[in-house]
Parts: sequence; structure tokens; C-alpha cells
Amino acid sequence: MGTALIYLVVMAAVAAVVFGITALVFGRGEELPPLAPGATPTRLPVDGVTGDDVRELRFPQAVRGYRMAEVDWVLDRLATELDRADHERALLEGEIAALRAELAERSRSDAGIEADSSR
Repeated sequence: MGTALIYLVVMAAVAAVVFGITALVFGRGEELPPLAPGATPTRLPVDGVTGDDVRELRFPQAVRGYRMAEVDWVLDRLATELDRADHERALLEGEIAALRAELAERSRSDAGIEADSSR
């Protein structure tokens, strides 16, 4: 009976040590309140995402890697920014083409005026 009591005391001591270490490592069970649906701690500027913003971006890791919802959000946001930049570039290229055509037309009309005045 004395040996069984010693085993029981040793097992209780080991369990207490394991519990104490676990409590120190993982805390006492406090949890942060969950984020609201659709909220994310990942931050990007409201307008004009730059390459440096993307380079500084860090995703919080979940139990099995990154949170897919946050990665998807950032990818959607970057895609939107790229689409906006492409659209603006296309508009500017159209304006450049129109200005070049207007410049060519003015050059032709100026050449015609010079030819008429030299006669």
C-alpha cells in the first residue's frame, strides 16, 4: 500500500508541474475578444497602395498557417488597385494619343499657313 501511495504522490506532483508549466506558457485561459466579421488586423492604405506597402505587409498566422480570409482580402485589394492603375494608364495613353494627333494637325495647318504666306 505504501508503494501505491508514493506512485500516487509522484503522479500528482508531475501533474502539478506540467499544469504549472502549461499555465506559464499559454496563460490562464484569457482570450482576446474575436474580431468582428469582416474585420482584420492587416492594414493597407486607403488609397494608392505602393510596393513598399506590400513589402511591409505581414499576415497574422493562424493555427495552420495564414488566415485565408485575410490573404484573399489583400489579394482582392491589390487586384483592385492594379485594375485602377491600368484604367488610369489607359486613359492617359488615350489623352497622349489625342494630344499627339492635335499637335500633328496643328503642325500641318501651320505648314499650310506658312506655304500660303510665302506665295
